[in-house]
Amino acid sequence: MDILLAIKAIIMGLVEGFTEFLPISSTGHLILAGSLLNFTGEKVKVFEIAIQAGAMLAVIWEFRVRIGAVLAGLTSDPKQQKFVVNLIVAFLPAAVLGLFFAKMIKQHLFSPVPVALAFIVGGIVILWVEKRNKSRVGLARIESVDDMTIRDAFKIGCAQAFALIPGTSRSGATIIGGMLFGLSRKASTEFSFFLAIPTLLAATGYSVYKDRALLSVADLPLFGIGGVASFISAFLCVRWLLRFISTHDFTVFAWYRIVFGIVVIATAHYNWVVWAD
Repeated sequence: MDILLAIKAIIMGLVEGFTEFLPISSTGHLILAGSLLNFTGEKVKVFEIAIQAGAMLAVIWEFRVRIGAVLAGLTSDPKQQKFVVNLIVAFLPAAVLGLFFAKMIKQHLFSPVPVALAFIVGGIVILWVEKRNKSRVGLARIESVDDMTIRDAFKIGCAQAFALIPGTSRSGATIIGGMLFGLSRKASTEFSFFLAIPTLLAATGYSVYKDRALLSVADLPLFGIGGVASFISAFLCVRWLLRFISTHDFTVFAWYRIVFGIVVIATAHYNWVVWAD
């Protein structure tokens, strides 16, 4: 394998893992990073989705005890059964809309400037929700993912559907959406982690199957390197984020999104950076 190509795969994997579970959009960052690295094309789009599997495995490992309890109680424990039903309900809106609109979204929105605009809009939404929550401290309706209803899960699933727009952020949409709908910051974040498992699994499997004609056995090492880098960085990020939310809100990520989005638009407008689609 070409060394330069391997380095690019590692960088992309690290970007995926460090951004997948933060409310800053992993897809958006991958598009921008790929543009800067001149790592673009139809096969790269499949690569960007496939390495999400590494991030998904990091969540499975971090929450392996809870996941084991869910699997053990699927046929006998009402609490675990309810949890699984909530995940399925939350997964469906983005899955259904993705099947209908994924091709159109890839054609028109998978480029740096639309991503930058989504960064800015998402940052403004986060600031608004955080300001709203500060005036309602201690009024969260749901403190644990086990207290969620099917209606709560469906609303979060609808919020996740907005993440089909690159630059929006899947984790940002689900976490901030959950907070907006009455979940505590901790409950929203944990449910977002769990919801990532079926969502990323489905996205990876569907993308690889649909575009299998673009791939060959020779691509496996590249995808493997990116997946391992994604797993390691996502594992570190999940551990860090769980500690971070115990004492901080998401305002810093909102400002990061806004500033970063403005920088991308400015550099594109003045041709300081040639962003490749």
